[in-house]
Amino acid sequence: MMKKLPLGIQTFSEMIGKQYLYVDKTREIERLLDAGKYIFLARPRRFGKSLLVSTLKELFSGNKELFNGLYIYNKLDWQAHPVIHLDFSKISYHTLEAFHTSLSMFLQATAETFGVTLIGKFVKDQFAELIQKLAQTAQKQVVVLIDEYDKPIVDYIEDQETAQNNRNILRDFYGVLKGSDPYLHFVFLTGVSKFSRVSIFSGLNNLRDLTLSAQFGTLAGYTQEELERDFAGYLDQFAENTPQSREELLHKIRTWYNGYSWNGRDRVYNPFSILNLFAEQRFSNYWFATGTPTFLINLIKRLQIDPTEFEQKTVSELIFESYNLENMDVFALLVQTGYLTITGIEGTEERLYTLNYPNNEVKKAFMTYLLQGFTVNRLDEVQSTVQQLRQCLRHKDIEGFITIIRAMFAKIPYPLHIPQEAYYHSLFYMILELMGVEVDLEVLTDKGRIDGVMELPDTIYLIEFKYGAAGANMETLTDDAIRQIRTKRYAERFLNDPRKRILLGVGFIEKTIGYKIEYAL
Repeated sequence: MMKKLPLGIQTFSEMIGKQYLYVDKTREIERLLDAGKYIFLARPRRFGKSLLVSTLKELFSGNKELFNGLYIYNKLDWQAHPVIHLDFSKISYHTLEAFHTSLSMFLQATAETFGVTLIGKFVKDQFAELIQKLAQTAQKQVVVLIDEYDKPIVDYIEDQETAQNNRNILRDFYGVLKGSDPYLHFVFLTGVSKFSRVSIFSGLNNLRDLTLSAQFGTLAGYTQEELERDFAGYLDQFAENTPQSREELLHKIRTWYNGYSWNGRDRVYNPFSILNLFAEQRFSNYWFATGTPTFLINLIKRLQIDPTEFEQKTVSELIFESYNLENMDVFALLVQTGYLTITGIEGTEERLYTLNYPNNEVKKAFMTYLLQGFTVNRLDEVQSTVQQLRQCLRHKDIEGFITIIRAMFAKIPYPLHIPQEAYYHSLFYMILELMGVEVDLEVLTDKGRIDGVMELPDTIYLIEFKYGAAGANMETLTDDAIRQIRTKRYAERFLNDPRKRILLGVGFIEKTIGYKIEYAL
C-alpha cells in the first residue's frame, strides 16, 4: 500500500506519526550538523525548508523514535537540547509596533513552555535572556532554528520604508546570537533571499552560508533517484492512466519539473510540484500558480532588461554576495526566488555562474507573465492568443499570424513602448516560446547571426528583424531584412535538412508591424 502524499504537511512529527510519505534527507542532515555551529541556507518558496527546520527541531529535542528506519537513526547520541523554533510566517510585522509586540509574545510563550520567566522589556533583551535562562535551566546549550528569516522584508519589498524598518529590527534581533555564543549549541536560519551580511547579519560574522555549497545541493528538493524510488507506486499508477510508457512519462516529468540546481551539478525537483503532480495525475503549473512574480516583472520592465538574457546568462559570484534592499541585482533575485537556476560554474576562486530557467513549468509560466506585463494583455488573452498563433503557423497563414501579433502589440501603452529593435525582438521571442515552437535567437553561422530560427515539423523559418524610426518605409525595412538573409546565406546551414525553408523579414516602425516572405531555393 502506498503511503499518503504529504500535501501541505510541513511538520515532521505529523508526517511520520500519520504515515505520510517522507523522502529521507537525514544523510544530508547529518552532514549539515558537521558543517558548523551557525548555518544559513536560502531556497525558493515551497521547497521543503519548513519541513527541514521541523526535522531539526525533533532531532535536537532527542525524539529518536520518530527517526526509526531513517538513515540517521543510529548515527547520533540523541541528547536533548532546549530548542527555540521561530517561524516568521506566524509573526505580525505590518507595523513597527505590531512587529515588536508579536516577537515579544513569541519569546514570552517560548519561555513559559520551558518554565522560565522573562523580565526584559525590549525584544532584543528578551531574546538574549531567553537563550541564557534556557541554557542555565537545562544545563545544556540551546538550539535556535529560524524559518523564513527574511519574510518581514520580502513581503514589503516594494515598500522600501517598511522593508528597511523591518530589516533594522531583524538586524538587532539576530545580533543577539553572537553575544550568546557560550549558551548556543547550533543555530540554523533559512529563507528565500540571501541578504548581504552587512545588511542583516552585521554582528553575526561567523555565519556559514550553504546556499551555493556543492555538498548541500540536494538537501532540499527531490533528486531523480529519490523520485523513482520513493514515488514508484505513484509513477506506476500515473503510467497506467496515460498512453505513455513509464520511461516516456519520466522524461516528461523531467522536462516539466526537474532542473533546479545551486551547484551547477546536482538537479532536483520542487517538492510542491511533484506532490501535486502525483495527487492530480496531470501536468500543470503547480508551483508557479502559488505566487505571481509581480515585483520581478515590474523590476524587469523598469530596468528594460531584454527577456532573452534570462537564458545562458553568465554572472559573477559577486552578485550573490552584495544583495541588499538598496542594490538588488535582478539576476540574483531571480535565482533566489526560483525563476532561474545555476546550470554551470566556471573557475575556482572568482567563479562565473551560468543561469537558465530550471524547467518547462517555470519558463512557460514566467514568459506568460512577462508578455502580459510588457503588452498589458490579460493572462487569459495571452493564453488564447498563443493558441490562435499556433493554429496560424500550422496552416502556414503568415498574414493571420502577423495580424494577431499586431493586435497584441497595439495594446502596448506608450510609457512601456521602447523604440528599439531588441524590444520587439524579445516580444516576438516570448510569443514563439509560449507557442511551443523551437526558436533560437542570434543563431551563429559562418556568415553572421540569424535573428531567429523557427523550426516546425515540415518548415524552417529564417527570421530577420528590422526596426525603423517614425517616418521610415516599411517595404524598405522588410526588403532589407530578406536581402540580409540571402546575402549572409543563412539558409545554407540547413541545406541538408529536407524541410521547406521560408525567409521571413519582419519590420517594426514604432508599433506598426510589416513582413515579407520568400522561399529559399
